[in-house]
Amino acid sequence: MYFKNAVLGLIFFLFAFLSVSSAATETQSSPIIDYTWPFHPEYSKNGMVVSEDSLASQIGADILSQGGNAVDAAVAVGFSLAVTLPKAGNLAGGGFMLIHLNTGDKNIALDYREVAPLNASANMYLNQDGSVNNDSIRYTAKGTAVPGTVAGLVYAQQHYGRLKLSEVMKPAITIAEQGFPVSFALSQSLESRKERLLVCETSAKTFFKAGKKDYQPGDMMKRTDLANTLKIIAEKGNSGFYQGRIAELFVKGIKQHGGIIRLEDLKQYRPIERDVLMGNYRGYQIATMPPPSSGGVHLIEMLNILENFPLAEWGPNRSKTIQIMVEAMRSAYADRSKYLGDPAFYKVPVTGLISKLYAKKLASEITLGKARNSNKLGPDNPIPYESPQTTHFSVIDSDGNMVSNTYTLNFSYGNGHTIAGTGIVLNNEMDDFSVKPGVANAYGLLGGEANSIKPGKRPLSSMTPTFIFKDGKPYAATGSPGGSTIITVVLETVVNLLDFNMNIAAASSWPRFHHQWFPDVVYTEPGISADTIENLQKMGYKIKEGRTLGSTQSIVVIDHNQYGSSDPRRTGGAAIAAKSGSKTIEHK
Repeated sequence: MYFKNAVLGLIFFLFAFLSVSSAATETQSSPIIDYTWPFHPEYSKNGMVVSEDSLASQIGADILSQGGNAVDAAVAVGFSLAVTLPKAGNLAGGGFMLIHLNTGDKNIALDYREVAPLNASANMYLNQDGSVNNDSIRYTAKGTAVPGTVAGLVYAQQHYGRLKLSEVMKPAITIAEQGFPVSFALSQSLESRKERLLVCETSAKTFFKAGKKDYQPGDMMKRTDLANTLKIIAEKGNSGFYQGRIAELFVKGIKQHGGIIRLEDLKQYRPIERDVLMGNYRGYQIATMPPPSSGGVHLIEMLNILENFPLAEWGPNRSKTIQIMVEAMRSAYADRSKYLGDPAFYKVPVTGLISKLYAKKLASEITLGKARNSNKLGPDNPIPYESPQTTHFSVIDSDGNMVSNTYTLNFSYGNGHTIAGTGIVLNNEMDDFSVKPGVANAYGLLGGEANSIKPGKRPLSSMTPTFIFKDGKPYAATGSPGGSTIITVVLETVVNLLDFNMNIAAASSWPRFHHQWFPDVVYTEPGISADTIENLQKMGYKIKEGRTLGSTQSIVVIDHNQYGSSDPRRTGGAAIAAKSGSKTIEHK
């Protein structure tokens, strides 16, 4: 943790030092620094993989080098992260995948979000006095939703991949079976969640050495049970997880840990192909995820609001720029609480929310130099808490096919339970529903009726995998973990690229800020200058400094050159270029 904080401190000190040493106040109109220095992305012409774990990135890059396309590589990364990044990479979680196929310029939005079990009910997490039993939903298998990750990854590979599933999964099986070096990031995350993981005997045996001793960086870790599960999936595909021995062990373990998922729940699960949500910003095309992701709708809504203001003229992270972006965030998150839910259960007014006319109206309600009051804006049902422990990866191949994927267990290591004999870590995704609309959770946040629990329903999510196109051609793939901050992190990355002309490494590293309607606070990272903070406070904003926001994994394409950047906020990630030449894997 010290090393991570030291690195981040150095990065943010550089921002602060350069802004002060520019011999100018915050109000000057010229940029604080040259955006192309000192941040330099990785380069490739043969394909690129960017993820939060360097070993998983290398595995994906190797798949590209061996003849796989972007989907093959993405699926290999997804299964590998279940081995090397178990706090978020998973088999028993869920997520969203955007796919761009260069042939025919086809875009696919694949929804493999978890669903509420058939036996779920709206009051299943309420105590006799009507209060919410948070321990039940967060730390037992009663809070586990029907997982979608395996179905989503297998579906993507079988429909849009080039190779055989068994070949794509082989690297993940190998590292799980033979072992892999524990990264600093993995060692630290296990130490930070040790108390919760030790509650489950199987988790304790899986993630700690004999005598419950910690793994140190560089130690070899094996995931033998998980390797066996992966082998069955590689051989049998979807049915290897959702039916047969693994399904039976899963349901047995769920029951032992207090859950309600049955074999019928697993058998019925299906991923859904949805229409990609499209928007336009400053002449670029934005492709992102539709509901039950709230991220795509509100990303486009916020961009539409910002299009009414000359951000490029003002410059990045100036008080005027931050104020307008914060007010756009405030408006979007207020709408999120009222209008967003699973479209199969709730009619979401997507067309209205992403219309330019609606954005112009919202923009007209913003007064430069003056903060609005969230209590006077929209309904009073703020969003439920979402854990920041999600993970994102982006992939592009030499043909221009792209994948942007975000998936999660919800909390770090989900509910902390591992199913014996499988290596599968359980999600606690039911906590993403509004358990009791109108009642605050442990974080002081409320939820709305649109996201209430119903059998077979998908919980609302902020996950925002995103593509940017320029003149119809791929320009960028990005996304981030971060719970409720995901949408604003992706927003700021897009604005840094398109308004402020930063390279992708600078756009990924630039200090961030976040507002989500309630609490009515602007969260800021280190590196935003003191005079900017003071100006915002004078406008009426309450500022909370110090936290880090998100961890983008991004790729930009310029003149057929590919540039990748793994956000420095989380250690262990890497952008890795594919090699040209060797194509040894047999195609399906």
